[in-house]
Amino acid sequence: MPDSVRGIVTARATDPGVVARQLSARRRARPLAERERVFLVAADHPARGVLKAGSDPLAMADRGELLRRLKLALSRPGVDGVLASADIVDDLAIGGALDEKLVFGTMNRGGLAGSVFEIDDAFTGYTAARLAAAGLDGGKMMIRVCDDDPGTLRTLVACARAIDELAALRLPAMIEVFATRRDGGGLVNDLSTAAMQRAIAIASGLGGDSSWTWLKLPVTDDTREMLAATTLPVVLLGGDPGKDAAATFARWQEAMTLPQSRGLVAGRALLYPEDGDVAGAVDRAAAVVRG
Repeated sequence: MPDSVRGIVTARATDPGVVARQLSARRRARPLAERERVFLVAADHPARGVLKAGSDPLAMADRGELLRRLKLALSRPGVDGVLASADIVDDLAIGGALDEKLVFGTMNRGGLAGSVFEIDDAFTGYTAARLAAAGLDGGKMMIRVCDDDPGTLRTLVACARAIDELAALRLPAMIEVFATRRDGGGLVNDLSTAAMQRAIAIASGLGGDSSWTWLKLPVTDDTREMLAATTLPVVLLGGDPGKDAAATFARWQEAMTLPQSRGLVAGRALLYPEDGDVAGAVDRAAAVVRG
């Protein structure tokens, strides 16, 4: 199958059915529930208008380069799958890069980074029905609990509905959670333990069936106490470490020992490391996840 930009564009333009055929034919991975640990590479940032990685404000703007790095990451041992928006999942499917990989589709990307409506994170990506039809392995959504923005309530309601829809289809819901506040007109994530514990409690109570719910949470200065707020399985959020990658990997390793920690989802930290060594960064993160 084509994996160059030209080949992908040609396939999309002349044979739109190729995506459905490739997704239907891909060899499925073992389900999330059968894994002691999971390691996913995230690539859903561009759909929310986030193109920065490390010191480069437009690192993720070049789609061909992003796909090249993603395919390299997915080829490394220990990488279980990918978390991405539909356009990137479809590009990877056209290129035949999703065999035996978990694929989580991103559902709400409407809260564009830096916009006045950022907290009102509308569901502009996958629906639960589409995830099931495409044979994907689960859905990811994001909630930022911001008490002084009414968009929080709309996002909470939409996420609750999506959680129930996914549970009815026996698909995991992966909820990325932040406590957020306004500061001088902008938004700041509050990673204090008290704020994050409150946000976790709110997110954990969404929907009428929590049996398929996972949380995706940042590593903080006191991850142990923060995670004490939940009995839901947690994947750690890799984030963007910038130039302090060594310290970031050390914090991941410590957090992986906690009982709630079931894996890691990292994107920019691995796809755009400051030293340019994608394979090295991915292999190091895989070693952290496997212990």
